[in-house]
Parts: sequence; C-alpha cells; structure tokens
Amino acid sequence: MAPAFEKQSPPVKEAETATTHISNTGNNVGNNGGDGYKSRVTVVGSGNWGSVAAKLIASNALKLNSFHDEVRMWVFEEMLPSGEKLTDVINRTNENVKYLPGIKLGKNVVADPDIENAVKDANMLVFVTPHQFMEGICRRLVGKVRGDAEAISLIKGMEVKMEGPCMISNLISEQLGINCSVLMGANIANEIAVEKFSEATVGYRDNREIAEQWVQLFSTPYFMVTPVQDVEGVELCGTLKNVVAIAAGFVDGLDMGNNTKAAIMRIGLREMRAFSKLLFSSVRDSTFFESCGVADVITTCLGGRNRKVAEAFAKNGGKRSFDELEAEMLQGQKLQGVSTAREVYEVLSHRGWLELFPLFATVHEICVGRLPPSAIVEYSEKKPRLSMMEDSARH
Repeated sequence: MAPAFEKQSPPVKEAETATTHISNTGNNVGNNGGDGYKSRVTVVGSGNWGSVAAKLIASNALKLNSFHDEVRMWVFEEMLPSGEKLTDVINRTNENVKYLPGIKLGKNVVADPDIENAVKDANMLVFVTPHQFMEGICRRLVGKVRGDAEAISLIKGMEVKMEGPCMISNLISEQLGINCSVLMGANIANEIAVEKFSEATVGYRDNREIAEQWVQLFSTPYFMVTPVQDVEGVELCGTLKNVVAIAAGFVDGLDMGNNTKAAIMRIGLREMRAFSKLLFSSVRDSTFFESCGVADVITTCLGGRNRKVAEAFAKNGGKRSFDELEAEMLQGQKLQGVSTAREVYEVLSHRGWLELFPLFATVHEICVGRLPPSAIVEYSEKKPRLSMMEDSARH
C-alpha cells in the first residue's frame, strides 16, 4: 500500500560553531567579567534532557570568566525507593539517579526543590520541562524572576488557546516579561550525556549578541550549536517532529520496512514546513535544513522515545493506551508527540486545514482510537487540496 497521507501532489568549540566572537556590549548577560559582573544560570527542569543541559552548562560555567561557577537546577521533588529525596541524592552523588543514572553532572550543579529560590538570582534561565507543565510553572514565577533576565526554551510543544496556538517561548515571554530564545536539534539526551558528537540550533529574535551568549554557554567540542534568526521556525521544528516520530513508530510496529518509514519522514517534514509557514509567514525555508529540522526528524524517527512507544502501541493493535505504555516504558519521563498531535489537530480543525495535513490528522486519529495503526499508510479517497500549502511554500 502507498501512504494515505501523501496527497498527489572550549576555544576550539567556539571556532567550530557559526559564531567565533562573543560581543559584550549593552547587556549584562554578555558581560565578560572584566568589571566583576558574572551571570548566574538556573536550569528549570531536571528530567533526562534537563540533566544533560545542566551538565553542558556546568562544564562551561567553570571555564568562562563571565559566569558564576554554580549552576542551579530546579528539581520537582520526588521520593526515591530508598526513602531519600531526589534532590538530596543529586547533591550528595552529583548524579540524577532517576533520570540520568551513571552520569556525573558536575560538582557545581546544585539541585533545588524550591523553584522560586532557584530562579531568584539568575539572569539566564534555561527552561526544559514537559510542555504541558509550563503554563503552571510560569504562573508560579510571575514577579519572581529578575527584570533583566534572558530565557531560553528547550521545550518541544505548544499550548492551544481560544485565540490560537501559543508557542512555549511566547508563553514564557508574555507571562514573565522577558525575552526568550529557543534551542532545538537532533539531540538524543543519553548520547550527549556520554559525549557523542551532536548539533543543535539556537533560534533568536533580534539580538544576535544574546544568541551568541547562549551558543557560548552550551557549546562543547562534542555539542556544536549554531544560531538562526527564526524563533518560530526552530521551535516548530522541535515541536512537530514528535508527531512525525509517532507516525514512524506506527510503521516500525507494523513492520512495514525502511522504504515506508522514509516516505513517512519525507511527508512529515513537508507538512512541518507547510504548517509552520501557514502559522508564521516569517519562518525561513533554510531553518528546515538545520539540526532542528531534517536532522531532528531523522534522529527522532530512528531512536526517540515517541517512536519507541508508538511502535509498542502499533504492535498491540492500539489496544493498550499511550498513557499505559508511557508509564510502563519511560520510568517517569513524558511523551510529547501524542499531546502535540492533539494540539496540532485542534488547530487544523479550527482553521479548516485538516485536508491539507493528512499525516498530522491521521496520527491523532490513530492515537485516540478512531483509526487503526495500519491507517497510517492507507490511501485517502479524496483528491488533494494543496493550493494553500503551495502558496505558503512560495513566501
């Protein structure tokens, strides 16, 4: 069968990135430490990816004169089977034994279960939590963060409100009154944790200097970061690729082979691009060729948690729910693809775009049990209506 949804139609590290100099004019975040000012960094989140982000940042904070050595990491407090608190174990062992076992984070990482205390002195805030928790986190932090703070979101997802979709970077900016960049890319956290080479993309709005500071903070010889002036494009790539990964998992679970999976990935990337450009005309085509785009689609469809759980869902014929499989397979980590598929479907339905995005629509309908997993590769009887997609691609 053919796819249903294809309607016819350290100094070294800085030199390796696209930015080799860090400008230090006009913003305290970029101060080089010459006048004694040092930036303070807090990581808001401590899951698998949050812990890896803390490790990257902590290694650079020790080397760069413009940063305080200490890196705070807000931890949602949990009791471990041993009866100890997770934060106590992290601070004693320098290891997140639940979400990143076997990896030392850096002795300068301090776990803090009090989110307000964790952020109060920081002028660089790194957000990396499941996207469904961010609205509540932002509400807790209103009036608690520094007015001169800069934020960056590593969160893949979006909120759907009555007035339309809201990207997480916009949520942070609007609720906290601070600028927010994004970092996305082909980043399987466990591989970066053991220092296998990887790339990422920083999306920024207007201030190139801020983007370069984030590049400096995250870059290592094994983690190459490139800035792109396209927040929405970078963030939507990171968000939508999880929906494509769910589709790829269905293909794997039904043993449909590599040709079908490659088709899914290509069609998914096409829908990612079209959806992004319909929502934000400023999105750049070139963004989809960065790490946050095609590279992230590839790695997530080959090895991510969304693909893994979707494969199990398909193998069980859709008879076991994603919630059940998530709890069984991910040890407390959260899927993003299923909730993102629902949010995307809400946008498509509200705007009358369902026929334009058959892959995205089909993924959601399979996830909620309206269609069987095999529907991912069944023909649609309706003829394509691609004019809007083609128009968006030209702009």
